[in-house]
Amino acid sequence: MAQSDIRIGLGVSRQIHVAMRVFPALFLVFFLSACTGMPDNVRPVADFDLNRYLGKWYEIARLDHSFERGLEKVYAEYSLREDGGVKVINRGYSKKEKAWKQAVGKAYFVGSQDEGYLKVSFFGPFYASYVIFDLDSENYNHAFVAGYDYSYLWLLSRSPVGNEDLVERFIKKAKALGFDTQELIFVDQT
Repeated sequence: MAQSDIRIGLGVSRQIHVAMRVFPALFLVFFLSACTGMPDNVRPVADFDLNRYLGKWYEIARLDHSFERGLEKVYAEYSLREDGGVKVINRGYSKKEKAWKQAVGKAYFVGSQDEGYLKVSFFGPFYASYVIFDLDSENYNHAFVAGYDYSYLWLLSRSPVGNEDLVERFIKKAKALGFDTQELIFVDQT
């Protein structure tokens, strides 16, 4: 084997070694950023005021997902963190287990602080989108929220009972955006 062949072989070997270190890191960055995207056609509200959004929100409707499956009386409480983020406490009652379940997380703005687009984490460095795409801008009494894809959708209200007109508007808007509203779960808040 000629000396130039050995150098070429060593060069290729180094490139493969570098690629093996770089590609997993790029994959991880891509994976983590994919969870902070948003569904097509969904746009976060503008002129968002975090201070008005803080406090308690009741879950009126949602699409099913594993971390809230079987829970009723679900609500979220948002408060400011010392680092400028948002403390998130989600609670719901499991009738089957006869116990309250709670998850504590943190949220931060993805872009501008006057846009209803945050990323939320309940599990270490992994964040998922929290996109407020409709909001009662006058009183902050209701919010329509999406996740990073069409499988995450919530109707939140300051009141544990959503009025019929609001629920109808939520379903109509979510369906027009591409969400499967036939799969909505209406949360028992009694």
